[in-house]
Amino acid sequence: MKVGVIGAGAFGTAIAQTVANNVEEVTLYLRRENLANEINEIHINTEYYPNTELKDNIIATTDLNDLKNCEIIFLSIPSSAFRPTLESLKEVISNDIILVTTAKGIEYPSLKTMGKLIEEYFNNEYVALSGPNFASEIILNLPTVSNIASKNKTNAEKVKDVLTTSQFKVKIINDVAGLELCGVIKNINAIANGICEGMNVNENARYGVLTKGFTDTIKIIEGIGGESSTAKEYCGFGDLVLTSTSSESRNHTLGMLYGQRIIVDEKASGIVFEGKNSIMAAKAICKKYNIKSVIVDFVYDVIANQTPPKIAFNKLWENIED
Repeated sequence: MKVGVIGAGAFGTAIAQTVANNVEEVTLYLRRENLANEINEIHINTEYYPNTELKDNIIATTDLNDLKNCEIIFLSIPSSAFRPTLESLKEVISNDIILVTTAKGIEYPSLKTMGKLIEEYFNNEYVALSGPNFASEIILNLPTVSNIASKNKTNAEKVKDVLTTSQFKVKIINDVAGLELCGVIKNINAIANGICEGMNVNENARYGVLTKGFTDTIKIIEGIGGESSTAKEYCGFGDLVLTSTSSESRNHTLGMLYGQRIIVDEKASGIVFEGKNSIMAAKAICKKYNIKSVIVDFVYDVIANQTPPKIAFNKLWENIED
């Protein structure tokens, strides 16, 4: 089998390294020719993993046409790049190739998940992957578990087969919408807990906020027609806790900076925080489905309304039992 991965960033490279254990060849698509040449010549992604040798059967390319013969293609790109990538991909691959989204984001203001964007250009038989997965640990072949979901059971089984190793475990669930939304809402919770940490909120309160974030996640998933059990999966509870408490989480870091009243110029720094876009979408989703979430309101107040964190937290704490 030949498998493609679009995106040679941290996660795409880690996925390519994992899948390379199970297939004959992995085609890794990226835009920069110099980096593609480096990967092919010295088998190292010097930008993301300068100390990790990539497997010999990972072949880098800058030509989308090289993905034509792949049976499965992983889309490991930021949500902001999803639509233009799909537009280009539509011109070169057939409709029966299995597409896998690993992006945890949502298009704003359309409120479409990455899977819904795939449906626009291809079909609804894509596979979505989400879980408590830091790429820096996957690339080192450390124990990791994730969920996948698809409306096509055969597609899900094929993706599970190419991903599963002795260290990387995969569990299939049925709730595609819930799985994808968990990847968005966990960003909100990570920012919320980062804000609290940045403010030096006491631990009793911080873990109260984390608990409320979990119960609000269940409420939101049910509100959009998903299954509450999805919030208790690796893509739900596991990812929420990981990104809300780890210093490696970009959205937790974003929240800490806001909690300290430090505003980041993302364009100047080159850092992309998916959560900043996610909060606008989460607020719109709550409004659309008439869902009350004090955690979403808290993060929206701080990020979008520029409310001083202390004032926003006092409002959250006043309503935390709602």
